[in-house]
Amino acid sequence: MGIGTSGPLIAMSAMPIPTLIFWRNLGGSLLTLPFALRHPRHREGIKWAVVAGFVLAIHFVGFFLAMRWTSVAAGTALVALQPIFAAIFVKLGGGHIPSTAWLGMIVSFSGVLLISGIDLHISLRSFLGDVAALISAALAALYMIAGSRAQRTVETTVYTTICYFVCAITALPMALVMGFPVLHFSAREWWILLGLVFGAQILGHSMFNAALKRVSPAVVSLIIFFEVPVSSLLAIWWLNQTPPLGILPGIALILIGCVLVVTRSRTSSVELAP
Repeated sequence: MGIGTSGPLIAMSAMPIPTLIFWRNLGGSLLTLPFALRHPRHREGIKWAVVAGFVLAIHFVGFFLAMRWTSVAAGTALVALQPIFAAIFVKLGGGHIPSTAWLGMIVSFSGVLLISGIDLHISLRSFLGDVAALISAALAALYMIAGSRAQRTVETTVYTTICYFVCAITALPMALVMGFPVLHFSAREWWILLGLVFGAQILGHSMFNAALKRVSPAVVSLIIFFEVPVSSLLAIWWLNQTPPLGILPGIALILIGCVLVVTRSRTSSVELAP
């Protein structure tokens, strides 16, 4: 439920994207820091946490743009393609992907074409939001792979503290160089930010990172699919944003294809992250 609040809250906020990324991740890092101090820190794990933090910052840029340029329903569905990208990365790295999983990729790709075609018909801005969501999905797969490797040698709280902090300090220069404000916002914007920190960041990302330490990235990806219906319903409730009916079959195809990829990969004992 926590991560499902992310899309609607981002769409509601008027805070500049780099600034919102900075405060969201700085808040998450500070909240997990007291727990991280109790655990040892290993160089290998720290290295991967730093990599994950940088990738997370770029992922968030794409995700936040998608939430503001296209519908929350379409954007979250396209970002849910991350297990497809993870499988592709495994293949590029010389790994094996079961033949049935490729069927899932084709099904998902047909869903992408359907959503993108409809959004392009609506406006160029919506289509560019779809492109941002797809790039964000690929980066999310890399972030999850790096996070899985980091947590082989460090505890989840150590990983999240470092990862979120690196993400924050990556976003801050973007805000400053672009001339965006960092401090002076209305109370409404700060309340939205608090919702993102405690809901999406702590109950969402941090909980999934904790799960990543105990189960495969494939299983975590499967759980993340629930973000799509939750975000879509909250967008209808909070933003009065009803997605175009034409994209609903595309969303269904994406989710069905992703489930095929994840479940077939698990059946064949192939994880989506090395």
